[in-house]
Amino acid sequence: MAANSTVWPRKFGACSFERMFSQSTEMSASDRQPTYLTLHGVPLSDVPRSGVVYFSFDPQGVWRASTGDLSHEIENVCVRMHDALAAQIFDGIGKYHAILSTVPEWVVTAGLNSEAPISRDFFEKLVRANNNPTINKLLYLYDCRRLVSGIQEALIEVVQLQGEFYKTLNLEELFYPPGVSPDGIRHIGSPVTAKLIALINVIYIRLHSLLDYATKLVFEAEHLRTDFSRYPRLASKNKLFGDRRRISLNNKTGTLFEPCDLITETEALRNLIIHDGFFDEQPKVYEVRANGVVQERFILLPDRENGRLTSYGSRNLFYGNEDKINMRLPSFIAEFQKRLLLTVKETLRILS
Repeated sequence: MAANSTVWPRKFGACSFERMFSQSTEMSASDRQPTYLTLHGVPLSDVPRSGVVYFSFDPQGVWRASTGDLSHEIENVCVRMHDALAAQIFDGIGKYHAILSTVPEWVVTAGLNSEAPISRDFFEKLVRANNNPTINKLLYLYDCRRLVSGIQEALIEVVQLQGEFYKTLNLEELFYPPGVSPDGIRHIGSPVTAKLIALINVIYIRLHSLLDYATKLVFEAEHLRTDFSRYPRLASKNKLFGDRRRISLNNKTGTLFEPCDLITETEALRNLIIHDGFFDEQPKVYEVRANGVVQERFILLPDRENGRLTSYGSRNLFYGNEDKINMRLPSFIAEFQKRLLLTVKETLRILS
């Protein structure tokens, strides 16, 4: 894809971080290896000053935000929820543990996991040949646990993709082949641009997946099956976030089900990406240079009012607010995680 190296006369000045990080940004790549990623796309070798959000590489192999990440807290609640589901379905966690060593592998993995090389027809035969309350409870339990696992895995993806986004924004060359670039502001469409846009797209899609998974999980917790004379289907099988009016947590303050701009924006941008294409007719990354040094890189989001895209006629991609997604993404995801944490805590309370 050809690079557009036009110097664009936007009203952006030099990055507000310029003075803050001027000494670090003037270092060449050969001087010191950057170990911290900034929101404005210029990596640093020294820890940013207190109060500035940045990304560092943690022992688990993820570029993780310096503040606001609640992944571990959410994971801990989800682990407890796996046991709570077993306790409810088997009338006590002890009864479940007593039979755990005898559970057939196909009950745990078939139809759920690529480790089970079993077809649908063979699975159906196994279910019919082993039709008893214990097996049916186990099948149902692992179907319920899949809802919890969906939340765990989707959150892992969001955190990983966010880190990859800032790694790419900070460390990869936007223009190829690399060379001397003019000062000013210019925008670029390139393979790296496509990667950055794709990462943002998947983040919003996965955030919306979490809304669906949370709705399913709450609905299932409130409608747990009790008849195991046959293998029961999930009560939440066809439920999505649009069905949240049918759960008790709907409108609850602080959860994913409270009406707010954050949730509305998640829905609006996910729908834009899925149904209408991109959040820019010509996806691009802007780069600001001064004295030959990169001062800032950013991507713009279209204007929104109360979380909804502003529109006129058939047009809904306006950029009057010049909102830089890279400057707000970590706080957006942190707020989403905060609401998710309360949501899973409330769901665990329902199961307790």
